[in-house]
Amino acid sequence: MTILLTGSSRGIGAAIFTSLQGAGATVIGHGTASGIAADFADPAAPRALWDAALEQAGGAIDVLVNNAGVFEANPLTRDHDDWVADWERTLRINLTASAELCRLAVRHWEERGTGGRIVNIASRAAYRGDSPAHWHYAAAKAGMVAMTKTIARGYAKEGILAFAICPGFTMTGMADDYLASRGGDKLLADIPLGRVADPEEVAAVARFCALEAPASMTGAVLDVNGASYVR
Repeated sequence: MTILLTGSSRGIGAAIFTSLQGAGATVIGHGTASGIAADFADPAAPRALWDAALEQAGGAIDVLVNNAGVFEANPLTRDHDDWVADWERTLRINLTASAELCRLAVRHWEERGTGGRIVNIASRAAYRGDSPAHWHYAAAKAGMVAMTKTIARGYAKEGILAFAICPGFTMTGMADDYLASRGGDKLLADIPLGRVADPEEVAAVARFCALEAPASMTGAVLDVNGASYVR
């Protein structure tokens, strides 16, 4: 079982990498600190990553896990052109790059005549929204969820399965900065579990979707948010 995992250098991605390796999978990572480097702000990067990973894998990738993303504030009070530029940057990194990789994976499996699995790491923000400075982040993650459902419905008969995972706050550097900027105690009070998730908890769900989830679960969106948003 060969898996391409984006954003594997730190946080949730690093935990997923460790979890999948521990389950015996061959994991091809992506990131500046591990695996194949590719800056998703560059439109050419997703295809270059896929091609490099496919070569490293010996011509066959079985599972794609889209985890790479950015979470950068973009207040409405900024200069208009700067605001639009950051909107487009976040959508390209968080959604368009994932869409390109999903397309390449689906075409790969169709050409090989095999099934495959896609696991997209989205966010609670896809359903609940986010702060006024993070419109772009919420929109990208909502798009990722819709894309996952579309893939699941469109390709199930070919054995191509797709799952989305929607974490809430997770104990990573990205979430730490956000909690500090918005009053950590107040935000934690909104999580019935009383704490944010550990990356290993998200990784356990990702491992299940990538390796174990039954085919009939395709299209499922799984929440990991301590009941801070219940659908």
